[in-house]
Amino acid sequence: MTDDANQSQESLYKEVAEVIELIRPSIQADGGDIELVAVDEDGIVSVRFLGACIGCPSLDMTLQGGVEVMIKNRVDGVTAVRPIE
Repeated sequence: MTDDANQSQESLYKEVAEVIELIRPSIQADGGDIELVAVDEDGIVSVRFLGACIGCPSLDMTLQGGVEVMIKNRVDGVTAVRPIE
């Protein structure tokens, strides 16, 4: 990866991390948490859900209807948000 690509990747990661920090309080209010794991060169964001989020029947709705929409709306270059364990 070139220096420009590295810098761009770091910038994208930082922007996504800032949005995660905006989302985190509402997830924590329900006893869960969210952690940013990675942002790859294709704009795919990997997040880990913690606490009450594990096994929650609303997790898919929270991810697709809330987390993914908010990140994609606020950060150019994000193509998808995927949960990992």
